[in-house]
Amino acid sequence: MGTLAVISDLHVDINQLFDPHLQLIADYLQQNQVTHLHLAGDVANKKQRLLDVVAFFQSRQVPTTFHWGNHEMVDLTEQEIEAFDDPAFLNFQTYRLSEKTQLLGINGWYDYQYSDLTSEAEILRLKNLFWYDRMIQRKGSDKEISQAINERLAETLAHLPQDQEILLSTHFVPQEAFIVRQTGKYARWNHLNAFLGSPDFGAVIDQYANVRAVVFGHTHRRFEKKVLAGTSYYCRPFGYYYEWQLTRRFVLENHLAEAYSPTKVRTLLRNHHEAFEDYKTAHLLEELAQAITLLPY
Repeated sequence: MGTLAVISDLHVDINQLFDPHLQLIADYLQQNQVTHLHLAGDVANKKQRLLDVVAFFQSRQVPTTFHWGNHEMVDLTEQEIEAFDDPAFLNFQTYRLSEKTQLLGINGWYDYQYSDLTSEAEILRLKNLFWYDRMIQRKGSDKEISQAINERLAETLAHLPQDQEILLSTHFVPQEAFIVRQTGKYARWNHLNAFLGSPDFGAVIDQYANVRAVVFGHTHRRFEKKVLAGTSYYCRPFGYYYEWQLTRRFVLENHLAEAYSPTKVRTLLRNHHEAFEDYKTAHLLEELAQAITLLPY
């Protein structure tokens, strides 16, 4: 018996998480008797920074694996994205957790199906205008990449022993149930759902009863657990510091603003940097508790 912990969207560079913060997380994992940690993408913007984070947890006797998110992919070649040479990297690879349970890691991708736009040209225009992934160099269109991944997922699951319990981690959104449809002045954000994931990925999972749980992130929005076609889905990304509940509390408790606005808080915090850093360190594990998935096996 053991416990798998999955964390997505740590963004250690943007969130300015350094070794003392990572040590707090390592202590939390040990206190919760975590026997394996998996990092589900967007750990950092640079490949080496992610590898440093993996090495940090491994040096604290926390067995750790990972796959990429879109943020790391900017710093990678196509070959590295799909088949990175590191024993801790899981992309269509499994890690045996116990005699009956395996962890399967898959980067994932997107195919625009979640968008309310029907014009692929318009979707690509928006992507190239300001979406972070415009800097990623990949072979093939987004739809072609996503289709190939979904087909490979089907092949991978078909060849895994059906009496083995599979805990699957990916970065992108695999089910429509986790897509938020905005209304009113925020409705334009529905266009950008194009880059969140692929429902076809989830449709493949639906065919395999031995996939007990799926954990992912990327949304920067946390959801309650959902059970779909007999599989439990968990989406609890850590996200950016200006999205955290602890940051909201810091601003409101100190009366720094009458109402909390994530888009304005970055400027506000620059003027209270030292106080916020102290508060962040003191309350980081409270935020982590809301942004970590613990799965016994």
